[in-house]
Amino acid sequence: MTRKWQSRAQNHLDRLTKPPGSLGRLEEIARWFIQVKGKFPPALPQKMLFTFAADHGVTDEGVSAFPKSVTAQMVHNFLKGGAAVNVLARHTGAEVRVVDIGVDADFKSLPNLIHRKIACGTKNMAQGPAMSRHAAETSLKTGIVLAEKATQEGATLLGAGEMGIGNTTAASAITAVLCKAPVNKVTGRGTGVDDAALAHKQKIIDQAIRVNEPDSKDPLDILVKVGGFEIGGMAGLILGAAANRIPVVIDGFISTSAALIAVALKPAVSSYLLVAHQSVEPGHQIALKHLGLSPLLDLDMRLGEGGKARVRS
Repeated sequence: MTRKWQSRAQNHLDRLTKPPGSLGRLEEIARWFIQVKGKFPPALPQKMLFTFAADHGVTDEGVSAFPKSVTAQMVHNFLKGGAAVNVLARHTGAEVRVVDIGVDADFKSLPNLIHRKIACGTKNMAQGPAMSRHAAETSLKTGIVLAEKATQEGATLLGAGEMGIGNTTAASAITAVLCKAPVNKVTGRGTGVDDAALAHKQKIIDQAIRVNEPDSKDPLDILVKVGGFEIGGMAGLILGAAANRIPVVIDGFISTSAALIAVALKPAVSSYLLVAHQSVEPGHQIALKHLGLSPLLDLDMRLGEGGKARVRS
């Protein structure tokens, strides 16, 4: 992306009645947004947040403190407007769109849900690949198409969020492989497991990587072997948004693992990303360092859904 827009933004900021640079990262965000949009002055953002929901077969290994049925329960809560992301989004006028990309539940009669189910959850990655290559490609294409449709509807700022019991396990595996980091350094407590359960979770991730041998140079292979449908959907959303010069606010650890996939596929998309906050998941800091991105806030949060993504606008 050309730097001329960033220069124009900086010149404008320096002419304001304040000490140069005194607004800190707020000025950084302004420069970034104008550079991404390629327009000055920019229009006020039309904000749209996508929460992708999917289940994970690896929950069969007892890696989460909650059963996978919670994923479906949370989808209902999102649509009723009762989840944390809904409450936070209402305060900033961000529209929340919920996508069933792979929940193990029948939502055929559920209104206001975006129906893009690939399968009723991934397979158990501790025993073999989480999904087929076709399914991984479909998850990416789903996110790309949703980003393109959002652009056509006038969205100028997108947020990526998720819901899926077991998805910190997938995110940890992706981060370990792409960042070439030890599993015990990238794996946290997720839904709040105790020490014994954390050690078991790390063992299962090690097993999944050993069994599947994902190719660290092939991001699609990593998604196939140890990923999730919602992670692929968010990666596609990032790719589709960048192709349309739409900036994307990524949420926590899981959406950052999707960013790892997207950037590995197309490095230039990293310029379109803004990180909302620093998760307490240990792998998040490693993933952000790999991406060269800095979070705006550190509030000791570990809730996904896209809730932090909406506060940045």
